[in-house]
Amino acid sequence: MVSNVALYILRRSINAVITLILLLLLLFVLLHTIVRTPVGLARIICGNPHCSNSAIQEIISKQGLANPLWVQFFAYISNVFHGNLGTDTLYKPETELYVLSKFLPITIELVLTGSIIGVLIGIYTGAIAAANRNRYQDYIVKVVYLTTWSAPLFLVGFVAQLIFAYWLNLLPATQIANPFLPVPRVITGAPLVDSLLDGDWTYFYSVVQHLILPALAIAVAGFGITTRLTRASMIDALDRDYVKLAYMKGLSKNKVVWGTAFRNALIPIITLIALTFALAVGGAVIIEDVFSYYGMGYFTVQAIYNFDYNAILAVTLIVGIAVILANLVADLLYAVADPRVRLT
Repeated sequence: MVSNVALYILRRSINAVITLILLLLLLFVLLHTIVRTPVGLARIICGNPHCSNSAIQEIISKQGLANPLWVQFFAYISNVFHGNLGTDTLYKPETELYVLSKFLPITIELVLTGSIIGVLIGIYTGAIAAANRNRYQDYIVKVVYLTTWSAPLFLVGFVAQLIFAYWLNLLPATQIANPFLPVPRVITGAPLVDSLLDGDWTYFYSVVQHLILPALAIAVAGFGITTRLTRASMIDALDRDYVKLAYMKGLSKNKVVWGTAFRNALIPIITLIALTFALAVGGAVIIEDVFSYYGMGYFTVQAIYNFDYNAILAVTLIVGIAVILANLVADLLYAVADPRVRLT
C-alpha cells in the first residue's frame, strides 16, 4: 500500500513538473511572437524609452538575445529553476524574486483567508441545500449563490465597501492596516502572521479589520460555484443505496449527511477547491486594486501600467505555479478521500 501511495505521488509530481515546463514554453513562445527582434525585446527589458544604443547592445549581449531561440529557451528554463527571474524595472537594482518576496506573502495571506471562508461557507450551504432539496432552505441558497456567482468581482468589492465601510461605518475601506501604527518586525512578510508572532495586538487587530472586506469579496467569488457543485455532489450521494441503508439502521439525519454522504461526495469538491484557490490568486489582482491592498495584485497593476516586462512574466509564472500546485494538492487529497484513487 505504501509503495502504491509513493508511486501515485511520484506520478503526480512528475506531471506537475512537466506542466510547469510547458507553461514556461508557452510564455516564451508568446513573448517571441509579440516581440520578434532582439532590439525590440532589449528595449522592453531596459524599461526606459530613451535607452541608448550602447545600453541596448549590452542587454542583448548579457542576456543572449541574439542566440538561437532554442538556446534562449533552455537558458530561460535554467534561470527560472535557479530562481533568476531577472531585475525589476521599477525597483532597480533589486531582483524580481526579491521584490515578489515582499508582495507575495501579503497576497497569499489574503487569498488563503478568502478562499477558506468561501469554501467552508459554500460546502456548508451546499450540503444544507442538498439535505433539504426542494424546500425553502434550498431555494434561499439557490437565490444567494446565483446572485453572488454572476456578480463581477470588482462590483462585489465596491458593494462591500459601500455597505460596510461607508453606510454602516463598521470596517475600513482600504489599506492593509492603519498607516499611523508602527509596523511590527518582518518575519514572514504576511502582516497578520507577523503581528501575531511579534505580539503586537494593536496592529494585529487593525490588520484583521482591514482584511475582512477584501477577504469577504474573494470568498463571495468562490462561494457560488462551491455551493452549486457541493449541492449536486451531495444530492447524488444521498440517492445512493448505502445512504438509505444508513437511515434504515436508525442513524440521525446529521450523521447520514455529514458522516456517510459527505465523504463520498468529496472527490469533485476537492477538485473545485483547488480551482477556486487558483482563481482567487488571479482575482486578487482586481480585489487588491479596489481595496488599495498592496500585495501582488497592486504590484501586477503597476507592472502592466509601466510595461515592466520581467515583472509581468514573473507574475504570470507565479499564478501558473499556484494553479499547478493547487491541482497537485488536489490529486494528493484524492488518495486521502478515496483510497481507490491510489491505484490509478
